[in-house]
Order: sequence, then C-alpha cells, then structure tokens
Amino acid sequence: MRRIVVPFLFAACTSTLLWAQEVKPDWPIPSELKWEAISGYPMAYREAGEGTPIVLVHGSTSDYRIWNAQFGAFSVAYRVIAVSLRHFYPERWDGSGTDFSIEQHAQDIATLINKLNLGKVHLVGHSRGGAVAVEVAKSHPEVIRTLVLPDGSIEMPVSETAEAKEAGDFTKKLIGTLKENLRAGDTARAAEIFVDTLSGPGTWLRFPEPTKEMFLANIYSALGDKDRPISTCADVKKFDFPVLLMTADKSPKKFELMYREMRKCREFPATVVIPNAAHGMQRLNPDVFNKLTLEFLSNH
Repeated sequence: MRRIVVPFLFAACTSTLLWAQEVKPDWPIPSELKWEAISGYPMAYREAGEGTPIVLVHGSTSDYRIWNAQFGAFSVAYRVIAVSLRHFYPERWDGSGTDFSIEQHAQDIATLINKLNLGKVHLVGHSRGGAVAVEVAKSHPEVIRTLVLPDGSIEMPVSETAEAKEAGDFTKKLIGTLKENLRAGDTARAAEIFVDTLSGPGTWLRFPEPTKEMFLANIYSALGDKDRPISTCADVKKFDFPVLLMTADKSPKKFELMYREMRKCREFPATVVIPNAAHGMQRLNPDVFNKLTLEFLSNH
C-alpha cells in the first residue's frame, strides 16, 4: 500500500504546484501593483503603510485607482490595500465568461485577506463594491473589524412604495441605457451618460483624462452582474461589528432608501452625508471624506 499511496500523494502535490504556477497575468501589471493567485485568478492590488489593515473595494467601471485620494492619507497610520477585482483593470475585460458576480468577488476578497494574513480588517466598499463588502460580511464575518459603506449597494426586500419603485426604475434605466449605448459602439458616450446619471450632468466632461481612461478601461464591468444577492433582516442582524453608512448630498436617493431598510432590522448610526459631492464622493470631496472615515476608524 505504501508504494501506491506515496507516489499518488507526490503526484497530487506536484499537480497542485503546477496549477498554482500556471496562474499568472496575461496582461501587464503596473509597477505600483502586486498580485496574488486567488481562486485561479491573478488578483492585483496596491499596498502601502503599516498597522491595522484597511481593504478598499471599488465599484463598477472603476478599479483601485478610484481610491487615489485616500491612499496617502490612510497609509500614514494603517496598512492600506486597494484591490482591483476579478476582470477589472489591469485586465481589459470584454464581458465574457461566467465567473463575474458579487458572490465571486466577495469570496476573492475573503481569500486575499486570509492569504495575506490580515486578520480582521476595516472593509470599505463603494457602490457595487459595497455589495461585495456586504457579502463578505455575511459569509466571512470573522475577517471584518468594521464595515464602511460609502453609497454602498445593498439589495433588500422593500414594500411596493412609489419611492421604492423609483429606486428600482433608476437602476434598470441606468444599466439598460448603458447596454444600448455600448451596442451602438461609442464607449466614450456610453461612459459619459452612465457617469452623469450617477453624479450629475457635466461630471464626465469635468473628469481629468486619467479618470476617463479608468472608466473606459472598466466600462463592461457594469454589465457583468446577472443578478445581485438579496440581504434579509436576518443577515443584517448578524453584523456584530461597527458599521458606517455614508452618502453624499447629491447622490442618488436609492442608497439612503436601502440604509433605511437596514435600520428596520436593527439600529445603525445616522448616515454620514458628504457635502458638495455626488456618488464619487471619495474623489469629489476627498478632504471631508478622509477626515470622517478616519475619525470613525480611529474609534474602532
């Protein structure tokens, strides 16, 4: 038996090592980034600083660069890791494949946290990244120190009110219009309408060129989700860590609507509102965003 088992174990270990070696990027990795093989995908991230870890999770049509205004400020006192999720830049994704979902991205984040031995982290998720962060909190609460949701997407069952219908119609129209514009072949126009719908008319034209390039590099990510997971009161009641809910004074109202639904399940502090900003609040008013976020983190 020994002569049979040992070669088998050797072959199995060799196969695992070869599989791990085969996971490598098929695209250039910028010099400021590191990457790890995570569930068969070369996941890129930017890292700086020391101390308690902060993991920053971007939303649709963006990547780790959406946190540029936070990176220096946060890394003074924390170990900061800004991820680029599966199929986001530096990969140039065309929307194909079946491994793009909130749940997959949440599993990737949890796996990265464990692989880097980060322990409990301050998990910050913006927009769709908030949906990813919520799924991490639901499936891997052991890695969460605090949960910070700036316009964080969370889908909860809601009563059929006019406000709820307006919020649902907003999302359907946003994605439907994007699909139509991408089919027409003008990605820049598609990105402009998408951004202006979320953050107000003229926002795209005011973007610096590097920001426009980031959105265009990730534009097809907005079409990747087939369905988004629904969170229940039972899920939210299990959040036994501090939670910071944030929005901006010019953000779409859908986010505060969902925060109110969360408060029907258990008590949360009042939503922090970033003034003179819209959906991309961390970029549009970074001084206030950074100050309020760091104040919250310093207390936990």
